[in-house]
Amino acid sequence: MFSPLDHTLMTRALELAARGLYTTDPNPRVGCVLAHGEQIVGEGWTAPVGGPHAEVNALRMAGASAEGATAYVTLEPCSHHGRTPPCADALINARIKRVVAAVGDPNPLVDGSGSERLRAAGIEVAVGLCEHEARELNIGFFKRMTSGLPWVTLKIAASLDGRVALWNGESRWITGAAAREDVQRLRARASAVLTGVGTVLADDPQLTVRSPDIEMLGRRPARVIVDSKLRTPPDARIFKEAGQVLLLSGSEVGAAADALRSAGAEIVELPFTEQGIDLRAAMRMLAARHCNEVLVEAGPTLAGRFLEMQLVDELVLYIAPTLLGHEGRPMALLPRINAMSERSQWRLQEHVACGEDLRLRFRPVVS
Repeated sequence: MFSPLDHTLMTRALELAARGLYTTDPNPRVGCVLAHGEQIVGEGWTAPVGGPHAEVNALRMAGASAEGATAYVTLEPCSHHGRTPPCADALINARIKRVVAAVGDPNPLVDGSGSERLRAAGIEVAVGLCEHEARELNIGFFKRMTSGLPWVTLKIAASLDGRVALWNGESRWITGAAAREDVQRLRARASAVLTGVGTVLADDPQLTVRSPDIEMLGRRPARVIVDSKLRTPPDARIFKEAGQVLLLSGSEVGAAADALRSAGAEIVELPFTEQGIDLRAAMRMLAARHCNEVLVEAGPTLAGRFLEMQLVDELVLYIAPTLLGHEGRPMALLPRINAMSERSQWRLQEHVACGEDLRLRFRPVVS
């Protein structure tokens, strides 16, 4: 169905799509290549929100040469009017001969209708080339569209003996500079970075993207604090930087709430459970606000709650070659397990050296 040339040109389209890793959110990262055989006449990737989609950018580059070409697109061309007109119509108007899409668009407003519109116009359409790679590039977008929840990544920096801080809470720094720089890329691709009020009180983090090559893109993920009793100090450093700060609380009234709003916070009242804020409701709320990917950087209690509720889609561990001792604080506080059959199992997806540290990426084993 797909030739070696098709694979080559779709691989190029995926490379282009990856250029939008830090800029297209909440839209998907899409790349497009227009070609006559081996000759590429147009390339493009999705611009930041409100700007042209990948297909339109590629068509602009190709001009009249687009007629009769094959379009390689990493996501089914859209068929609805959003901030921009339908890309399917743009391809039809340019007299494209064939469209190869890596994967269908899960957005209910599209979901096959883009391909149908192209076929109705006499354009040959083939879907499914490099589907896995295309899904991975937009894994949060796919999950939000199909489940109403964002893709949740839990990031933990720990010692060889699984400790995230000394017994007294001191944790700066367990990992080295290379690992901390790598975390900035995790933050930059996320729609929101989430922590708990305990971490705010202990470490006073900014949760901003502080990588020179990414900062110039103006990437500012929303910063979210789980704070059931509104204990976040109004003078916390998180309010000193530009960008959205959400406080998830059981109440949005009172003097504390007023002071935090004055500091720049938006307070979101959510249902309460015995353990605190309903985290599943929190994730649904963030998805409703178009958050595709949420990065959780939290202490053992909140990390444990996310794991216990099976809300974590990916676990990223930065392991430092050091030992902090058995009295150090653990990675996550989890309920007692009485039998090995009850254990939570994870599959290793990747292991990468970050300076002297090691980054491990896991996903849960689905039975």
